[in-house]
Parts: sequence; structure tokens; C-alpha cells
Amino acid sequence: MGKRSRIVQYVVAAAVSLASMTLGVISAWPTPVIAKFHANETGTYISDKDISWMLAMSSPGFIAGSVATRYISDRYGRRTTILSSAIPMSLGTILVVFSLKPWILYKARFLWGWGTGMIGTVVSMYLAEIADKDLRGTLSVGTRFMFNFGTLLAISVGPFLSYHIFNISILVLPLIYFLACCWIPESPYYYLKEGRVEEARRVLTKLRSYKDSKAVEDELQVMKSSVSSEMQRDSSVKELLIGEQYRKAVIISAGLKLTQIMTGVMTVQQYLGRIMQDTKTDIKLTTVFIIFGAVRFLIGIMSSILVDRVGRRTLLIFSFFGTAVCHIMVGGYFFCQEVLKIDQTVLTPYGYVTFLGILGSSIVSTLGYTSIIFVIFGEIFPMNIKAVAMSSISIYGGILGFIIAKGYQELKDLIGMCGVFGIFALVAIIGAVFTIGFVPETKGKSLREIQIMLQGDIYNDTEEVTSNNDKNTELQELKRESSRL
Repeated sequence: MGKRSRIVQYVVAAAVSLASMTLGVISAWPTPVIAKFHANETGTYISDKDISWMLAMSSPGFIAGSVATRYISDRYGRRTTILSSAIPMSLGTILVVFSLKPWILYKARFLWGWGTGMIGTVVSMYLAEIADKDLRGTLSVGTRFMFNFGTLLAISVGPFLSYHIFNISILVLPLIYFLACCWIPESPYYYLKEGRVEEARRVLTKLRSYKDSKAVEDELQVMKSSVSSEMQRDSSVKELLIGEQYRKAVIISAGLKLTQIMTGVMTVQQYLGRIMQDTKTDIKLTTVFIIFGAVRFLIGIMSSILVDRVGRRTLLIFSFFGTAVCHIMVGGYFFCQEVLKIDQTVLTPYGYVTFLGILGSSIVSTLGYTSIIFVIFGEIFPMNIKAVAMSSISIYGGILGFIIAKGYQELKDLIGMCGVFGIFALVAIIGAVFTIGFVPETKGKSLREIQIMLQGDIYNDTEEVTSNNDKNTELQELKRESSRL
């Protein structure tokens, strides 16, 4: 086939990544804002209970956005879904600009959650369908890199801006990614699903920069056969849950999503300022925020490089174990403070240990599971069920997110910070063990090869391209790997 340019794929991913950057800003918004509430910089009293509800309200919105994504992405396409997500993002920002009343903030967080549910569900699906198989991980993790850049912007710039100026500056972000994504192509898989073969051929030629028409036809034939086989099956939630061919993918996604959220990394980020205040350390919060955001941003670059070199599975295992160690460090400090009742004057010089533990957990989680599971989710479900699966995962994640966002403060009051971080560490260990036992390596495999590996003989392998002996040997190897999972 010869060398060909991948510049179009990179540029498309860059445009989509602007939506992920907006998510990063929105997700990190509470970090500087909660500190402003506690310092009474806004002129309006916001209680801890109000803050707890404010954070939790993004989860119902996330669920609603995920449900909307299932319908829009299957009916109108992945591109339209990405563009329409700018609407709730903009409306939520307008609300926080013009009001500080708690019930208005609840609505704003709900709308932000709606937009987050749409983007978080569709972006990994879209990139998995447009990218070359050996570029898929890099492009998908690249969106997480931009998510981390958005986080860096929010927590490094937010503390130095007034509450209102900070929110006004956020308002421009949905407009930027909407304009950037107006020109991106639709997924060729979506076109094939709709029977629009000529449009799929045109988009594929553009994405791959093919000059050889035979190369276009070869890849298009593989896609057509895969979509044709997969679309013969039902695509309901019931089928997703009871279908034997989806069982491994459902177990993998449910386990990874549970452990990702319940390790508490996002919750710790949102309450970072309050946690550091509880340590009574002398480190300035602005310094903490800037270091935290900058390191996550830099590690995100490493993750995008390593995901297609080291592999998804290895990075997942490393990051879960690393998070457990870091959470134990933080929990140990609070154990000395809350249980052993060691004098605070003795503990204060060691407050940096808490910051190092939180920073360390952010580093290893960004290197691994907070970035990589979205790549895996976009890879492991076949075309007929993908939109249903991705929205279902997002709904499931939204429920878990609500539980941890609302329950964090109550759990802290009940068992203390040492107990909270102990639970987070235990969940991270469970995540590592789960990955070792259930998660296969998908690096360098096409979407079709992944389905053969996960489903084995259940997969209806009818593609003409498998007729030669080399391909048949490859399929047998993939099916043997499937039997070991």
C-alpha cells in the first residue's frame, strides 16, 4: 500500500480534543471555586451541604446526556452528537455567570453534566471508528491529554481570577470546539450502518489519504463485512445484558468503570483545596493547584505516547497498584492525625507527604486508567451495540459518580479521612487484580480482531478477507486467546 499521510486523522482528533479540553475545565471548576466559597470571596454563603449537592447534580445530568447520545449518535451520527453537546455546555455556563444561588448552581451543574455525558460517550466511539488500528490508542488518549490541559487551565488560572471573570472566560470554550468540529467528517462506520456506501468511501479516502483506489476498496470491504455481520444482531439494552457474545465486554467495562470512579481520584481533585487545608500544611493552595495541574498535563503527554507502545493492560495494572500505594500514604498521614492523635505541631512539617501522595495518585492514574479505559470502551463493543453500550456505561458511571460525590462528605464525617483513603486504596487494588484476571490486551488489533478475540466462535466470521490461509491462522490464534479470557 505504501506510505500515506495521517495528517487528516491527527487534525480531526485535535478538533475533537477541544471538546475534551472543555470537559477538563468544567471537571476542575469546583477545585478553585470551592476554595473561593470557603474563603467567602463570592460574597454569598455556600454551605458544605450545598457544595455536596452541587457536585452531585452533574451525575444525573451525565446520565441524561448519555441517554440522549444513544439516540442522537445512532439516528443522526457521531459528528452531530459532538456538535449538539455545545448547547448544554453553553447554557450551564450562562447560569453560573448570572447567579450564585445554590439552586441555580445545581441546574448549571446538571447541564454541564449533560454535555459531559454526551462528549464522554461519543468521543471515544468516534475516534475508535475513524482511526487506523495502530493509531487508535494514541488519538484517543490524546483527547485525555487535552482534558488534562483543560484541568491545568482551570486550577492554575481560576484561583487568580474573580469568580465571575473565571466563569465568563469559560463561556467561550463551547463556541470554540463547536466551530472547530463543524468541518470534521462523519464516521465511515456510521455511514455503512446507514447503507450510505459512497459517503463512507469518500470519508475513508479523506481520512486515510489513500491515493490507491484498491487500498480504499480493500479496507472498505473489511468494514462493510464487519458492519453487515454485526448489524444482523439486536441492539437493545436487554440484548447487551443477556447476549452471550457481549458478556466479556460488559464485564470488562463494568469492572473498569467501577474501579476507576471508586478510587476517588476525581473526587480528591474536586476537594483538593479542602483536603490540603485539613492537613494544616504551610504549602499555599495556589502552588498546590498549579503543580497538580501541570504534572497531570505532562503525564497526559506520556500516556498518549505509551498507550500504543507499552499497551493498555500493562499501564492499567501499573496505575491501579500505584494509586493504591499513594492513597495509603495519604491515609497514613490522616491516621496519625485522626486516630493516633499525634500533636499537629509534630505532623505539620510532614504535610507535604499528603500532597505527594495526592499528586502521585494523580500521576499514575493519568498515566493509566483515567485515560485508557475510554480507549478500551471504544474498542470492545461491536457496531450494532456500540451506541447502546457506550451510553449504558455512561449511565452506570453517572450513578456511581453521584454516589461518590454525594457520599464523600458523609463518609468523611463517619470514618474520617484515613478511612476514606483506605477504601480508595482497597478499590485500586481490586482494580489491578480485576485487570490481571479479565482485561485482554487490545493494542495493535483491528476492531474486527478484538471482536474475534472477545467472542471466539460466537463471532459470525463471514468476511471474504479471511479466506486465505494466513488470515485463517490469525483467526485461530485470536480465538485461542479468547478461550483463555
